[in-house]
Amino acid sequence: MLPKTTCTPNTWSFLRDPMIAPTGFREYDARWKYPDDINLPGITALGLGLGTQMHARGIEPVIAVGNDYRDYSLSIKNALMLGLIQAGIHVKDIGPAVSPMAYFSQFHLNAPAVAMVTASHNPNGWTGVKMGFERPLTHGPEEMDELRAIVLEGRGRPRSGGAYEFVDGVREAYIDDLVGDFKMTRKLRVVCATGNGTAAAFAPEVFKRIGVEVVPSHTALDYSFPHYNPNPEAMEMLHDMSATVTRSGADFALGFDGDGDRCGVVDDEGEEIFADKVGVIMARDLSKIYPGSTFVADVKSTGLFASDPELIAHGAQADYWKTGHSHMKRRVKELGALAGFEKSGHYFLAEPVGRGYDCGLRVAVEICKLMDRNPGLKMSDLRRALPQTWATPTMSPYCADQEKYDVLGRLVDTLVAKAKAGESFAGRAIKEVVTVNGARVILDNGSWGLVRASSNTPNLVVVCESAVSEAEMRAIFADMDAVIRTEPSVGDYDQTL
Repeated sequence: MLPKTTCTPNTWSFLRDPMIAPTGFREYDARWKYPDDINLPGITALGLGLGTQMHARGIEPVIAVGNDYRDYSLSIKNALMLGLIQAGIHVKDIGPAVSPMAYFSQFHLNAPAVAMVTASHNPNGWTGVKMGFERPLTHGPEEMDELRAIVLEGRGRPRSGGAYEFVDGVREAYIDDLVGDFKMTRKLRVVCATGNGTAAAFAPEVFKRIGVEVVPSHTALDYSFPHYNPNPEAMEMLHDMSATVTRSGADFALGFDGDGDRCGVVDDEGEEIFADKVGVIMARDLSKIYPGSTFVADVKSTGLFASDPELIAHGAQADYWKTGHSHMKRRVKELGALAGFEKSGHYFLAEPVGRGYDCGLRVAVEICKLMDRNPGLKMSDLRRALPQTWATPTMSPYCADQEKYDVLGRLVDTLVAKAKAGESFAGRAIKEVVTVNGARVILDNGSWGLVRASSNTPNLVVVCESAVSEAEMRAIFADMDAVIRTEPSVGDYDQTL
């Protein structure tokens, strides 16, 4: 049956016929507002399509499936599993999970495929699926385009042989894998902030197992998210983490998003350290242990991965790549990089440190290990040791999914034309415009401003960094925003300077 693109709730058709908004198929996962943009029969059609894609690609018909902790995620997962079973797939249900637990289950259960029902860091009202066939990778644009065509063209094919199996104990195995035999040798008090999201069922236990004293911050599971949406890239959560550090006198704070694949950091002085700077701190430490390593950074990240003298001294190589967890995982694997870092708080720690997928809890453990290797230093010492730059938070002005890529194309053309014409930007010459993912306008002193399209939500994304001053950072943003405002369909920012 061909899915409908719209369907009125509280009708016979809404309970019977699949409805799927095409915009939910994004670059590297699927996300919809539920039930506005997809209904349960639509989720079942998605499962049938994913199972059909597995058969078409010659993937053994076995898949591990998990769900995050939201009041509607179990219903979504059940509808997805029904479609997978219809497609002749053996479903291994691992129960409620953070996304990296689902990725881990592919290794632990030797499962050829994974599907994680999650709205990720999006607020309640959203749902989606992160999926992959080749561990530790997840679907990228090619796989998503193929899946989109199968589902929207009604090409999902029922087969016999489908089965359901609940697999217990994966959570415990995942935590054992995170902890290993490591125990802290220095005393640490760490604020554990989960925003009442899924990571609350994991993070406090992991910290206690490695010998860290936990200062809990919203660690009771509550899918209404009574305090704030768990998103460590949002200043609201970071400010709350900072206040808890200041109030408790903790050594630092670690915060996790709604599905536990991202980690945010606040130091002992209550200073919020954006994740790309944390990545540089980690890269410095890892490059001492593994000199000559390659580190991948997304285009939203600080320029320090390429310019930091300490990384250069240890032979580290920097590679700037497309934003997005699937893009970054694939690039880390292609290059044989030791790690990848995203400003959003996704970290991709590859062998021998991790398994190559993004795991906020793995990052938390590795940060604790880093502090254990540096017993005389505070987190604020590590922050101050970095060359100073001034960076904006990630800012997202509204732009409809149906329009944002066309809008971005025109913005990129405008910025490239400015560079070719020799125009200044924030009072400086433009050195180059990198267009691997949107437009990163790099000035002659290494400062930069970026605009790209969000792959997850109806937004553009803007980040700016100055190597010189806060005033220059603000000037870069002002000039970037002036270009953006030439597009009337771009709306307000979610947060700004």
